[in-house]
Amino acid sequence: MTTATAAPRDVEATVASFTADLRRLREEIGKMIVGQDDIVEGVVMCLLGGGHALLEGVPGLGKTMLVRTLAETINAQFSRVQFTPDLMPADIVGTNVITEEHGVKRFEFQKGPIFANIVLADEVNRATPKTQSALLEAMSEGSVTVAKQTYKLEKPFFVLATQNPLEMEGTYPLPEAQLDRFFFKLVVEYPDKNALHTIIDRTTADHVPEPKPVIEKERIMEMRELVRRVPLARQIQDYAVRVVLATHPENAEATKSSKQFMRYGASPRGLQAVILAAKIRALLEGRYAVAIDDIKHVAPPALRHRLILNFEGEAEGVKPDAIIAEILQATREV
Repeated sequence: MTTATAAPRDVEATVASFTADLRRLREEIGKMIVGQDDIVEGVVMCLLGGGHALLEGVPGLGKTMLVRTLAETINAQFSRVQFTPDLMPADIVGTNVITEEHGVKRFEFQKGPIFANIVLADEVNRATPKTQSALLEAMSEGSVTVAKQTYKLEKPFFVLATQNPLEMEGTYPLPEAQLDRFFFKLVVEYPDKNALHTIIDRTTADHVPEPKPVIEKERIMEMRELVRRVPLARQIQDYAVRVVLATHPENAEATKSSKQFMRYGASPRGLQAVILAAKIRALLEGRYAVAIDDIKHVAPPALRHRLILNFEGEAEGVKPDAIIAEILQATREV
């Protein structure tokens, strides 16, 4: 067998293994989470892209259960932080406490709940900006600094934050800098009729399904490396670049809605999220090359929280998804 023949077969085997592992992971999560296939796919994309996810939805749609189930299926350490107005940064990252051993007192660092593989920041917009900012270093650098001492977080490290779009009284909207650190913003919709029947059948019977580990943490890190090796044609990359530039009202690529309703467009971090997510989707589809459709599929969750509307856009209730849809339709593919 020649090297030229062996190489494609190796690629096919690698992609097939990736797809099979992801299928098992999604099927196992599907035992607990019903009617939210797009959300499950989005969360898995964030995990494999090395980013973090922001889930927005009303209470009772299974956001917390999704995160806990994900942690159980990859055999990872899980922690949950309920964000409240009185929550302090030390409640998240940890603090130095005085301990005594053999009559000698010393400071010892007590780790907070941030030291886990998967962290659920529940109702993150209910805490003060000072507490919200405690997540910034961990999300961006994968480390925590307390009293001039830096502690590395174990990989994979994945933050999934939730917020309720209805109860806005007494909340602190996340600043743009922190929103930009989320790989995706996923909007959790209400389940349809068939999904509700399935939920009731599974949760009110005498036997409730329990998720089992199907992938080890080390395999997640291997899959992350594979994602970054997926080839990207220059014209596909150029399309993604033009889509992101079109979100900026002053750019030549901007559409009518961008110029009228946008104050500031997506950052380069948004473009990185689009590219990485498109590579992951290609692998999920069993392909080892990114297509234009992959860019179109991942652009809304990767960009919707990175678009800053102007006063007119906010006054008229313009949805970022509508602007993104117009951009995707108007941007030339070649």
